[in-house]
Amino acid sequence: MIGIKEFNKKITSLKNTRKMTKTMKMVSASKFKRAHKAQNNAKEYALKITGLMGRLTSYGMVSHPLLTVKKAVTKGLVVLFTSDKGLCGGFNNNLIRKTRHWISENPYKYTTIGMSFCGRRGYMSFRRTAKINKYYENITMKPVFSDAQKVVQDLTEDFVKGNYDEIYLAYNRFDGPMSQTPVIEKILPLDVSVFANALTASGPGSPKPHNYSYEPEEKEILNFMVPKFLNFKIFFTLLENAAGEHGARMSAMDKASTNTGDLIDRYTLLRNRARQAAITTELIEIISGAEALK
Repeated sequence: MIGIKEFNKKITSLKNTRKMTKTMKMVSASKFKRAHKAQNNAKEYALKITGLMGRLTSYGMVSHPLLTVKKAVTKGLVVLFTSDKGLCGGFNNNLIRKTRHWISENPYKYTTIGMSFCGRRGYMSFRRTAKINKYYENITMKPVFSDAQKVVQDLTEDFVKGNYDEIYLAYNRFDGPMSQTPVIEKILPLDVSVFANALTASGPGSPKPHNYSYEPEEKEILNFMVPKFLNFKIFFTLLENAAGEHGARMSAMDKASTNTGDLIDRYTLLRNRARQAAITTELIEIISGAEALK
């Protein structure tokens, strides 16, 4: 049976753990506030630029290499966005599980499936089993636009050169501090139907296709807008990933603090029972000894 000294050690250890989890929760709450503000500020721009691409494609502007579907699709690439650190509940594991399932569902569509990684957790999970294309270190904790541009440059180069026929993003869509949804969506070639859906969702005032004259020329417009859209898409994905990570960690540390508190209460009760049993045993021994001396 565990003695009082062992119970005291357990309770002290649990109290130290609770201090640590509460501290991590407060740090994550502070980081989440900044990450969520950045993500929320960028959300309106993301909707606007998607709507603008929808209007351009509705006018028939689709003659761009990054909008062109390859005739033979045999090589796919998945860009996985995870966190660099753990202790954030199922934030990484749910996405990694979904990505593995997606890869296992497409063994015949692609002869080759490569993977690029933004975030150490995803890289560590797939490094022994996947064909690694690129690993971008230290870009998910504090997203900056220049990192997104670097990722887009590599992706467009791989796509245009024919290294990969289709490229997908796997990331956690930010729904709230306690809710992130794993998503896998195609980024290249750009899907015109997605822009059409965004245009339909924008309301009844959406423009209808017509024969327009362009100023500047269609090619110049697309050469300007398509890279801008892709750069911001990757940057917004990094922002969503960062906000979701801090939100998930804040929630996980709150649950850990609550569970630690429950364990402290449980072990305190067991320690008090053990102490009461020891006192009762000692009293019985004293009384028995006194009775024996009579």
